[in-house]
Amino acid sequence: MNTINSQFGMSLSIILLGYLLKKTGILKESDGEVISRLIFNVTLPSIVINVFSTMTIDKKLLLVPVISFVYGLFMAAVGLIVFRGESRREKGMLTMLVPSFNIGLFAYPLVESIWGKEGLKYFGMFDMGNSFIVFAVCYIIASIYSSSEGEISYKNIFSKTLHSIPFLTYIITLTINLLGFSIPKPLIEITGILSKANMPLSLLVLGLYLSFSFKKEYLKNMAKIIALRYLIGFGVGILLYNLISIDPLFKITMLIGFILPISFTVIPYSVEFGYDTKFVGTVNNFTIIISFLLIWAIVAFI
Repeated sequence: MNTINSQFGMSLSIILLGYLLKKTGILKESDGEVISRLIFNVTLPSIVINVFSTMTIDKKLLLVPVISFVYGLFMAAVGLIVFRGESRREKGMLTMLVPSFNIGLFAYPLVESIWGKEGLKYFGMFDMGNSFIVFAVCYIIASIYSSSEGEISYKNIFSKTLHSIPFLTYIITLTINLLGFSIPKPLIEITGILSKANMPLSLLVLGLYLSFSFKKEYLKNMAKIIALRYLIGFGVGILLYNLISIDPLFKITMLIGFILPISFTVIPYSVEFGYDTKFVGTVNNFTIIISFLLIWAIVAFI
């Protein structure tokens, strides 16, 4: 119990450090974009290579991305139904915030500090299913409702997926593993060193993006999104935790995975399609705080 509290306390301290560095002007929120690129293109792929290259793939692991993907589709459908009465653009913006999860920046550092490599392989597989939701489903929703024509650029969707270094690393490393090949030892050693920077950098950038200011008119739709994500996510998580009798880490992944924060990727989507970026950023921040506290409580309890 004390170890769990100390791990979360340390994580919270790094997040608050990032927030204080921004408030004191030592770092700017725009610096978070540079650090995020470093994480997504260097340290996160390094973790994936380091973890996936040595792990044994079995059927229970292959079930994780399937569950993650199906749940994302389900939540996208729920969002479209709940927000059907909103204007076209409002419906697109609100619905794209419902199905995705922030795993690379948020879940990975916490999982690594508590469960190590064994936990990372489960959440890595969870993120694989989530990546299809983020780069395909959320993008399609954001695109189709951003204009009256409702056109979808499949070229852009394909480009988004191919330009995601973590997603490509998942696919390539998993394929190499399944084919029985091995990644050169020097590469594993280098990525092992680089992967150690992922946790502090990810937590630091969460603090840089953290903001507590919002407009009162945001409250209604914020409450709807938060209620949808956490009530359904927690309910499905508890159901799977109790129904699926596999190993403990599989059950924990199901319990925690569905209450993770909104993916950061929706912020650039909101910029690209002219949505209210302030609203999107505000909801994103609130889900980070809620998820952190919920996961702390769940991990301490179980």
